[in-house]
This record gives sequence, structure tokens and C-alpha cells, in this order.
Amino acid sequence: MIAAGPTLDRYVPLLGNEVEELRALARPLAGAEVLMVNSTAVGGGVAELLGRVVPLLEELNLRAEWQVFAGGKDFFEVTKAFHNALHGGAFHGGPEAFEVFRSYSERNLARLHLDREFVVIHDPQPVAAIDGRPAGPGHWVWRCHIDLSNPNPAVWEFLQPWVVRYDAAVFSSPSFARQLPCPQYLFYPSIDPLADKNRTLEPSFVRSVLEHYGIDPGRKLLVQISRFDRLKDPVGVVRAYRIVKRYFDCQLVLAGGTADDDPEGAAVLDETREAAAGDPDIHLLQLPPDSPLEINALQTAATIVIQKSLREGFGLTVAEALWKKKPVVASAVGGIPTQVVHKQTGLLAHSVEGTAYQIRYLLAHPELAARLGAQGHEHVREQFLITGNVKRYLCLFLHMRGKL
Repeated sequence: MIAAGPTLDRYVPLLGNEVEELRALARPLAGAEVLMVNSTAVGGGVAELLGRVVPLLEELNLRAEWQVFAGGKDFFEVTKAFHNALHGGAFHGGPEAFEVFRSYSERNLARLHLDREFVVIHDPQPVAAIDGRPAGPGHWVWRCHIDLSNPNPAVWEFLQPWVVRYDAAVFSSPSFARQLPCPQYLFYPSIDPLADKNRTLEPSFVRSVLEHYGIDPGRKLLVQISRFDRLKDPVGVVRAYRIVKRYFDCQLVLAGGTADDDPEGAAVLDETREAAAGDPDIHLLQLPPDSPLEINALQTAATIVIQKSLREGFGLTVAEALWKKKPVVASAVGGIPTQVVHKQTGLLAHSVEGTAYQIRYLLAHPELAARLGAQGHEHVREQFLITGNVKRYLCLFLHMRGKL
């Protein structure tokens, strides 16, 4: 799978000498074969990230490739249950769930081409790909994008025998790491400032998107962009909005897409519709994966962006909003506090009532909201742009070769 993306030269106005640093780091790796493997080609932050990282590695003269671990409905139902359990939830599956996981892993090993110098396996769904590791000097990395700080023991004990066989593990936060025999590294997820989801839009286009969805551009707008997933708590967002609505005239947009590896989306959307019933100022938008400009427009138009997750791997929608200089109210979970430094780059909350309070405070203090947005933008520039992610991969590969 090859994705198209902008060339490195287009980042120079934003990043200056950092682009030349990337080229210098990549020179000793010219021609190195790199394989990225995840479980979905569209939908979700990992697919978005790989769609930008792989072309940039190719432009730096590495032979980079992206393959997708295929699965049916039964596989993704199991891996979604694993996902929730690894975030600390209950697991109600039994031996049959584990057998489904093993079966699909074996089928994928028969079709994937894993003989590369550097193989990076993303998240739990394809973790068993290590069973197909060929003999030789290749280097294997498990890149975990989810919060493993309190995993369900049954699921973690099932997956751990594969994880411990990797040469390195990469996590999004120090608190996510586990006791493993291999070296562990910290990679912040990142956004691409030149992607359609993050580039500057013409005001006329933003207004046209609002009008298309029946949103009043003249009134305050609260926005959460997330998949319809219980861990993103869209029903909790509706409850917080209803509290805010008692004090401020405002609208709410909950916009989310679907991902191939998430079978629960439709049920969660139905639950959210039920919670939102009776209020024409609540807009629930199920956007297709090819809607980055619409997502950009909704965040750009927002008065405040919300990310009320109950659990979170990292939550890159926060970085996307901060890049647009938007004030953010978000839950203090997962990797969000790395992005939202409380009272410096946004406001953190711990409950429905707390979320509503912080939103009300920002609506009542627009000068603070503007300052937090500006500071958040600079925080993203320094820590969470795609070029920084590419740099970390280059450094890791050089280190694994013994060159750093």
C-alpha cells in the first residue's frame, strides 16, 4: 500500500532547518526496507498517521511499505473487545475469542510479506505477526497506540507472549509502558500540518460546510470530533452540553466516522441519537473516511473543541484543534494531558459536570480562550508534528543498526 503526501520541501516554511536534519539522519538508511503493519486502511488515527509517515520515509530514500492485517467481522468484534479490555474494561470472551484471534493471525501470516530489515507492527490486532518473523538480522518493533496502564489481566496475559518477542516496544506515554524484556521508547503521535484536515481553509468554505449541515455560523459552537465509541463518551458530551445550554445559547456538533476494525459504531451512534432527542441544536454527523476538509471546517468554526474521552490512547483530535488555535476542554485521561497542559494549553476535566463547568468558564472568558488556543498551537508545533514522528523512527532505526 502506497499513500501520497506532500514533499518535505513544503514543510520548510513551517520547520526551517528541521527538514535538513531529517535528510541528514536518513542518509545512512538509504535503501533500508521498512514495513508498517496495522489492521485498517481507513478510519482511525493509526491509518491516518501511516498514510503520511510512509510517503515521507520513501522520499527520504527508505524503501517503506504499508500492509494491512485483514480480518472479518468476528475478528474485529474480538479485537474491539480486546481494545476495551486493555483500556481497563471487563472482558466477557472465552476460549473461542482467543481461537478467532489465532485463526486470523495464521491466515494473515500466509499472505503477508514480512522479510524486511525493519518491521513495525501497530497495536494488538496484528501482534501475532511475530510468529512469521523470518530468520536473519531484521529488527521488529511493536508500536502500541493504546493506554496499557491498567489492562485486563486475561487479555494482557494472552497477548504478552507475542509482545515479549519483539526487539523493542514503542508507547505514546510513559504511563502506558509495561514490564518487558525489550527496550521501550516514547513516540508521541503526530499530525500533519499540511494535510487537508489541518491546513488553513478559506472562510467561505468553512461557512458552506456549516450551512450544508444546518449549523448556524452566527452562534457559539461546541464540537467533538471522534468515532462513535463508548470510550469517547458522546452521550456524556450531550449531557455536558445540556448543562451549558442553561447558561449560554450554543450548538453542539458530534462528528465521527467509522473504522473497519470497530463494529460498535452504529450502536453507539443510536445511543447518542437517543440522548440528543428533542434538541435541534445538537448535530450528529456520521462522516465518511474521505471527509478531512469537513472535519477541518467544523474544528475551524468551533468556539470550543471538546474531547471527553473515558479512556484514550492519545487523542490526536486534541492536537488538531490546538493547531487551529482553538480552546480545548478535554478529559484528563491517556495521552490528553500531554497535549492539554491545564490552564496553559487548554482545560482538563474529570466528569460531565466538570466538563460543563470548564466550557462555561471559557465562554465567559473569551480572552483566556484565545490565549490558551495560541499557546496550544505553539505546543503542537514543538511536540506533535509529523516530521517529529519521522525523526523518531529514523533515530530508532539507526540505533537498532548500532549507528546511534
